Amino acid sequence: MTTATYDYIIVGAGSAGCVLANRLSRDPTIRVLLLESGGSDRHFWVRLPVGYFKTIYDTRFSRLFDTEPGEGTAGRAIVWPRGHLLGGSSSINGLIYIRGQHRDYDDWAARGAHGWDFHSVLPYFKRSERFEGGESEYHGANGEIGVSRLRNDHPYCAAWLEAAQQLGFPANPDFNSASEYGVGAYQLSIRGGWRSSAAVAFLRPIAHRPNLEIRTRAHASRVLFDGIRAVGVAWASHDGEHTAHAQREVILAAGTIQSPQLLQLSGVGPAELLRRHGIEVVVDAPEVGENLKDHYQARTIVRLKRPMSLNDDVRNPFKLAAMGARWLFANSGPLTVGAGQVGGFVATSCAKDSRADMQFNVMPLSVDKPGEPLHDFSGFTASACQCRPVSRGRLRIRSADPFDAPTIEPNYLTEELDRRTLVEGIRILREIYVQPAFRDLVDGEVLPGSDCRDDARLLAFAREKGGTVFHPTGTCRMGSDARSVVDCELRVRGVERLRVIDASVMPEIISANTNAAAIMIGEKGADLVLREGA
Repeated sequence: MTTATYDYIIVGAGSAGCVLANRLSRDPTIRVLLLESGGSDRHFWVRLPVGYFKTIYDTRFSRLFDTEPGEGTAGRAIVWPRGHLLGGSSSINGLIYIRGQHRDYDDWAARGAHGWDFHSVLPYFKRSERFEGGESEYHGANGEIGVSRLRNDHPYCAAWLEAAQQLGFPANPDFNSASEYGVGAYQLSIRGGWRSSAAVAFLRPIAHRPNLEIRTRAHASRVLFDGIRAVGVAWASHDGEHTAHAQREVILAAGTIQSPQLLQLSGVGPAELLRRHGIEVVVDAPEVGENLKDHYQARTIVRLKRPMSLNDDVRNPFKLAAMGARWLFANSGPLTVGAGQVGGFVATSCAKDSRADMQFNVMPLSVDKPGEPLHDFSGFTASACQCRPVSRGRLRIRSADPFDAPTIEPNYLTEELDRRTLVEGIRILREIYVQPAFRDLVDGEVLPGSDCRDDARLLAFAREKGGTVFHPTGTCRMGSDARSVVDCELRVRGVERLRVIDASVMPEIISANTNAAAIMIGEKGADLVLREGA
């Protein structure tokens, strides 16, 4: 066992953890230790934008967590992949860079997360962003995360956008501006043709700093306490058990699954649960692991009349070579795409105040899931995802073993509002397909299929075939009330010198992909830490 002393120990080199390591180590007098349970991100498929298709379920780069089977998923367990390498899930995600609705953050503040309204967090979004379109009211141009416009124009994606507008949804050229409402192309976390992960953007340029130590394959097992004061971290690696002391703070940035798990393993959590597993209770914190939310999607797939799908192109060696050339020489084409090329945000009849409650992701291909072969027909996919589900789940340790995955109960579709909204989202996608701009391209519906017409069958389809959009949040809820896990400065309640700074602190899930928000939380969290440490 080795022991060393640092000012700050950060657990988790994911989206927020890399930002924290960068910002806290800027001062050469501050010593920072960054612990990551996974390994290096230096791999071609990790760096290539479309490589997420290969890496997201690959256990070399991702840790796969099984959720508990539930009625909402027709008795199925859903696999939740989380990045297990430098950059965390920003190194394996679908690259969509989007902040969510302004009102998402205003709602956080209204619920007691003071200082986290949109006006207050926008500067932190802009600080980290290097948008290829330049500086503006809503974009930053001098930050680290590369943000690129879509660099693959596909005629059928353009046809889908036109069809959506024919149905009455407005065109939106920039979802990260004044409003997210409408349909358009997504922006992606890409720079110079490569994935701009948190590790590439924030960590690699400063890894040489002598006051920053980065340890990979270091699996944190518990936070060390002296009474209620966090004083260090214990972790396991290939050469045994290690500990390190923190003179100022311990910061958990291990994500929505492993930050609450580590709190519970360390004695901060529901007292009855901890005692059941023989863990000494440092503080009874009933909400650690509660408030879990995730986006759940149902995918529609249609067969195309002409071989214009990427399903066809990947089987043509000449088109594959052309794809490689476009990426290599023009930083464009299919190799630069993310998990959605175009899409949009619309309001169903379930929405309040006509606020968008449905997100669409559209791709000119079809597949059962990433990592598997594309279908052998010309497929086109559009998925429906409810923006703000009201169903809540929870996460709890299964044992006192830090390598034992926790039980994850997402409780998808347990609330009637979620069921009605998702079914209506599927119906809207069907209406887009039959608009003049798209209907002549379709040679039949594959999913849900012609036999799914009424609401009951569409709901059954969503339960049987739907899945995660990989956006778990909320298990260490931030707030000003006494039951919240962290306060508005992200300090863990009931203890000292311990913070959680990652997507787990979100009081409510935002209305879109969560990676940009996780980076923002790292930015603002770093300011909060430095302000107190000054």
